[in-house]
Amino acid sequence: MDLRDDTSPGKESRKLRYNLKKDSAWLIREEEKIYEARCEGVLGRKRKRFRLIDVFAGAGGMTLGFSKKFGHAFDSVWANDFDDACVRTYHENFGEHCVLGDIVDIVNAPATQIPSADVVIGGPPCQGFSLLNKNREGDPRKQLWRPFLDVVERSGAGVFVMENVPQLLGSFEHGEIIGTAERMGFKCWGEILCAADYGVPQTRLRAFIVGCRFFDPYKVFPPRKTHFDPCRGGAQLSFFQADANSYLPGAVRWRTVRDAIADLPEPEGIEIRDEDPPLDLHFGRSPTPKSIARYKAIPKEGMNRFDLQKRAPDLTPECWIRKKTGGTDLFGRLWWDRPAFTIRTEFFKPEKGRYLHPEQHRPITHREAARLQSFPDEFIFKGSKIEIARQIGNAVPPLLAARVADVVYLLLTMNEH
Repeated sequence: MDLRDDTSPGKESRKLRYNLKKDSAWLIREEEKIYEARCEGVLGRKRKRFRLIDVFAGAGGMTLGFSKKFGHAFDSVWANDFDDACVRTYHENFGEHCVLGDIVDIVNAPATQIPSADVVIGGPPCQGFSLLNKNREGDPRKQLWRPFLDVVERSGAGVFVMENVPQLLGSFEHGEIIGTAERMGFKCWGEILCAADYGVPQTRLRAFIVGCRFFDPYKVFPPRKTHFDPCRGGAQLSFFQADANSYLPGAVRWRTVRDAIADLPEPEGIEIRDEDPPLDLHFGRSPTPKSIARYKAIPKEGMNRFDLQKRAPDLTPECWIRKKTGGTDLFGRLWWDRPAFTIRTEFFKPEKGRYLHPEQHRPITHREAARLQSFPDEFIFKGSKIEIARQIGNAVPPLLAARVADVVYLLLTMNEH
């Protein structure tokens, strides 16, 4: 049903059409009410709930943002991932309905029954688009959006949310996705969102494509920001359109590394600990004496490999000395009073990014990385140290997903009217 063409005689429907025609800002106010109700815990107690499918679910960061644990009224009914540890994590936190296996094989199997759902979410593996992938041309992972849309069609969902790296938007595959979705009856809109703008203590950038059968998501997406960069002079309020530069009333400053991890004690041991959260994943590594010397050579927050070369050239790897440009975050310390940079899957290796603790001579721990991704301490990860690190780094920050879910909830409740 397209709300713009609805001829239902119901009083609510007539009122809704009148509001949309008279005042487009009505949509923005409704989305604000949804955000406030979620934060107050009212939304999650609603009797009317919506059915959710998560494809390429990973550990379930996106599902978590849509769940009652983050104040929402979505219930996960089916999920999929090809990684066994991810599936075990999903089962532990959301129930045993995550199907293990390759999604292409699953959707092609005659016995597969995709349950009905209101919304399908997911992030087809992004390595095919990533700038870190030097062989991305022709990478078959760039086509995994096709089985994702197959699940959307078979579930009868009215809304879908596809998440990926920013390089997806504007690519040839982006055009294919939009064209295919439009032929299925969806109107689509895509934006790049910064996680820090929505309360995540990390400046991670992710692309989201929202598709809706019954309303143009352009009118409500992206959601207005809840947090602002204090270095840019505060939030600019907008009440007239959902654009990439508008904020909710009451927006607060970005959350920082200090906000997320300052309360944690120094880590102990080098293995997953038999302790209650948050200490279970708060363990260290066993660095070599040379690594420790390198950490100590750049003791101040914000320092990086270029500072190491200036202060201790004898400790600097030759490859870093030869590479005079790029990679300013490599072997870098985090700042206490800024958000973290993007948390990737090998955050425990300082040579891979800005992953050194702001003042202690060590890389961040699994628990610190999970907090910087906005995972609550009570979320249970299953698997080995390496498997859990991969789950943390690959996840959609659940706090960012929750804000996207506000818009999805608005779209679905509009359709209910």
